[in-house]
Amino acid sequence: MGYFKIIDKGEGPTRLFVGGVHGKEGATTIKALSQIHESDVQTGKLLIYNCERSPYISTLDERYYNSEIGKEVLFIINHHKPSVYVEPHCYKPESYKKLVAKDRKQRVGVPPLIELEDGVLIGSVSPFIRTTHFKREDICITLEMPCSPPKKSLNVYVNVLKAIARSNNRAELENHLRVRYPQQVKTARRYAREFFGDYPPF
Repeated sequence: MGYFKIIDKGEGPTRLFVGGVHGKEGATTIKALSQIHESDVQTGKLLIYNCERSPYISTLDERYYNSEIGKEVLFIINHHKPSVYVEPHCYKPESYKKLVAKDRKQRVGVPPLIELEDGVLIGSVSPFIRTTHFKREDICITLEMPCSPPKKSLNVYVNVLKAIARSNNRAELENHLRVRYPQQVKTARRYAREFFGDYPPF
């Protein structure tokens, strides 16, 4: 389901949320993205884009960025040059164990996602764009929830998106999330150091 919204509060960082980047995910991510309002952004700009349905290609597959939708995502990133970038996704129940599995790095080349609560998972975006289209200090996050989310999961997901929308930098975001998810933030920092070395995302 296509959707585009700009919230502009003047001076501050540019944030970009791009949901539904492959397959039918957009039908789920729009349920969260449409709940972000003007009052959720205090400074800077937030651009919200939810993609139309497209063929499913994993963003961990380099071919994704040569596809029509992949090129569209890259165009949006390059045009707006956000310092905060979030890809809201959803997953099928049978994919949960693979996403959080400790051997995910060995299997698909990236660290496992981290569960915040109620099936909401967080991690970094694909390294294909993290290390080529963003600066070291930028925030780049993948956020996942079940594709048919229970109300609790959707609420957690929306609350995390809103925390990102009101954060100006990584330190502020970590402070927001650490209140409720101290261990998860600690684990995310460790995964980032282990995977990216001197180029860590959040």
